[in-house]
Amino acid sequence: MKICVLVKEVPDAAVEKRIDASTGRMDRSGEKNLNPYDTHAIEAAMQLKEGGALQIDEIVAVTMGPESAVRALHKAVSLGADRSLHLSDDSLAGSDVAATGYALAKALEKEQPDIVLLGQQSDDGECYTIGAVVADHLKAPSLTQVIKLDVVDGGLRCERQAEYGYDTVQVGLPAVISVGDAINEPRYPSLKAIMGAKKKPLEKAGAGDVGIDASLVGADGSRVQCGEFKAPPAKSAGTIIEDEDTDATVEQIVAWLDERKLI
Repeated sequence: MKICVLVKEVPDAAVEKRIDASTGRMDRSGEKNLNPYDTHAIEAAMQLKEGGALQIDEIVAVTMGPESAVRALHKAVSLGADRSLHLSDDSLAGSDVAATGYALAKALEKEQPDIVLLGQQSDDGECYTIGAVVADHLKAPSLTQVIKLDVVDGGLRCERQAEYGYDTVQVGLPAVISVGDAINEPRYPSLKAIMGAKKKPLEKAGAGDVGIDASLVGADGSRVQCGEFKAPPAKSAGTIIEDEDTDATVEQIVAWLDERKLI
């Protein structure tokens, strides 16, 4: 059996997220890293492989992105993936969620995985829906917000978070599972794994290699068109009340609250 884990390169958490006004896309010129939510998906794949209840022959990390996205794949391999697939093509730039999901599904059709795992969201777009889009194209069942995975009768019994509590769902394979960050604690890669990541097999594929219809991807093939972006208004400076006289300080605070009808 094969597990494919969808991963994504995102701006580092310490980088302030900005929109490039000229393109309407996120500015990705700063430091980048593997999407932290996807590390939970890799760990879930590793635990399924190590658990032994399913005969997992390999774990494949799959990403779609520019040349720099290869670093996210190296990180995924250092965390346990056996090899990786990098879908990269100029025609894919500017794809929205629907177009991205379609493109990734075409890449996955080539791999024919039994299980597709991914993080519940990306640290940049935070759309939560890419797994469902991929599953729709693959005609496979999809579960989101999964926080527990157990192998039962050759399928997966999944516990997922819901608005009213938790659902327990039995799903057959193949399936697309989006995992929540509460599912596990990702392991740290060893120095040996980090050093050996670049030596693991990495396949590069263009849009034509996996049969992607160019009219369904990229900015022109996307269903969402972004309008103007404006920075939020700057916050006004706060009011600092300092007085050695405690009573006077209390009176000033009460007056300030009363003026704004907060008391």
